[in-house]
Amino acid sequence: MTDDVDLGLFGPDSVSWRVHAEPILWVAGLRALYLQALHPRAIEGVVQNSNYKDDPWGRLMRTAEYVGTVIYGTTADAERAGARLRRLHGRLRARDPETGEEFRIDDPHLLRWVHVTEVDSFATTARRSGVGLTDADVDRYYAEQLRAAELVGLEPGTVPCSAAEIEDYYQRMRPELALTAPAVDVARFLAMPPMPKGLGWTPARPAWAVVAAAGFALLPRWARRIYRMPGLPTTDVAATVTARLGRAALAALPLKPGPIYTDAMRRAEAVRSRSAAAA
Repeated sequence: MTDDVDLGLFGPDSVSWRVHAEPILWVAGLRALYLQALHPRAIEGVVQNSNYKDDPWGRLMRTAEYVGTVIYGTTADAERAGARLRRLHGRLRARDPETGEEFRIDDPHLLRWVHVTEVDSFATTARRSGVGLTDADVDRYYAEQLRAAELVGLEPGTVPCSAAEIEDYYQRMRPELALTAPAVDVARFLAMPPMPKGLGWTPARPAWAVVAAAGFALLPRWARRIYRMPGLPTTDVAATVTARLGRAALAALPLKPGPIYTDAMRRAEAVRSRSAAAA
């Protein structure tokens, strides 16, 4: 029976399914991390509560699994993943090194920064790599992602949900951003992390360097300037060309879809088959 097939929070007709099917979004994840590191409290929350240097690839895969579950998992799977994340964040605290003040990791102000930088990075990277998204598609994607924001504990009405709102949000946030020592340390680590076992001095290392450089170059000009790197238009052009070439290269590889995506496609096909039989 397919009457009770659950297509999750978004479904096959969503922009979210279309965007997140793109392997180039691995670059988007790095762009988001570079952006997130520029908020002093956000990055302190990471370095004071995380083992990212000890297990960077495990952390990366856990994050990817969470995003995949939210986008392609069943509604119950997504809600369980969100509940686990809220419980984890609810237990964590960090201390502001400037003021000495203790703050919660699940402070909505910080959660909103992380959410916005993520969805902006996903949409921006997809578009600049050649995914044919219209302005309306981008706004629809941001609106769809209010469901993801709600899962981490945000009130949807407090979250920017269009390209114009996100641009305004960044303008308001920029006075809070700074290139702190932890931000520099994280950026360097992202550019040159220890490679997984067996891949140390192999082509994987220069390949990762290209991915990391692309993620950084795709940052907004104002963010690159905070990092004291060129904010030139030529960098934007080069980053867009690199992203398009990267997407084309990934499309030519025999990449195997993960189990979360594969199961989502199976459920979607079950619904299509039911609809065809009923027609």
